[in-house]
Amino acid sequence: MGYDFHIDCLRLLSTSGEASDQAGAIAQDRGLLQSLYRAMVRTRVFDAKAIALQRTGQLGTFASSLGQEAIGVGVAAAMRSDDMLVPSYRDHAAQFLRGVTMTEILLYWGGDERGSDFKAARADFPICVPVGTQVAHAVGAAYAFLLRKEERVVVCFIGDGGCGNGGFYEALNMAGVWNTPVVVVVNNNRWAISTPRAWGSAAQTLAQKAIAAGVEGRQVDGNDVLAVHAAAQEAIEKARKGGGPTLIEALSYRLGDHTTADDATRYRDPDAVRAAWAEEPLARLRVYLHAKELWSKDEEAALQRQCMEEVEKAVATYLATPLLPCDAMFDHLYATLPRALQTQREEARRFAPTQEGGDG
Repeated sequence: MGYDFHIDCLRLLSTSGEASDQAGAIAQDRGLLQSLYRAMVRTRVFDAKAIALQRTGQLGTFASSLGQEAIGVGVAAAMRSDDMLVPSYRDHAAQFLRGVTMTEILLYWGGDERGSDFKAARADFPICVPVGTQVAHAVGAAYAFLLRKEERVVVCFIGDGGCGNGGFYEALNMAGVWNTPVVVVVNNNRWAISTPRAWGSAAQTLAQKAIAAGVEGRQVDGNDVLAVHAAAQEAIEKARKGGGPTLIEALSYRLGDHTTADDATRYRDPDAVRAAWAEEPLARLRVYLHAKELWSKDEEAALQRQCMEEVEKAVATYLATPLLPCDAMFDHLYATLPRALQTQREEARRFAPTQEGGDG
């Protein structure tokens, strides 16, 4: 027996780059449109360089946001500086707008926890790799804002695969009970590593998972940065005014591998990937901007140069950062290191490079 929990999908910009009447003023806001586009291009240029660094052994495993830039950019652009971001491991598009630097992201993926010590976004949570646990953190922080009577909102990102995690349901349930100022954004990129969305949930939409928790559920075209931004802005301001939590499902597609440790050609149909490229967010907005004479080829070339220069500068800083001694990975864990970890530390010291760069 099937049940109908119909939730409309918000789309303001078509795949061919045409704005709907529903778009209203946002489709005419040149400053906003250009800033959203610039942020998405910046993220994509960074992504390409980060993957190249990993492939050449200069970076650890990296999770690309290729094809999903509109979600992070659209949401983060709707946040206030005193709001809080609780990211997953594919949300650097949002983190950049929050003030996290490219060098910090590179340090993190290079295995250096100093990359999590954000100089600007001090209140934001660090990257969360465990699947689904960040939603409970977000709801807890939002509850603290509620108790303190602070007009701040927590925004949390999670993937479609994470929505099958028990912690996701528990956290969403308490978000509804406590009426917390939290917005949970589900990046439905159709794949949980190698598992397609249909294998992870029989629900018609992931947005409807909010219903049982007494939370508003919305669905947007995650490749339409205008729709993402409009939905996020509405949900965030609703939460700020005491209207409670919202779950936003953003429909997108993961154009690249799950991470650089993955090979998506083993389990995905290449024709489906090629079809998804026709709906990707950057080209869609660029077509619209050109059609409305809000963007030029010269501006595009200048933006590409600017982004490349910024990325290369960040990479240079990252590569020039002195390595921490191997003991650093054992620091700040316990007041007194347990015997088992003492043994591991001694083992690590045996293989650590010396100060002069030789073998220890």
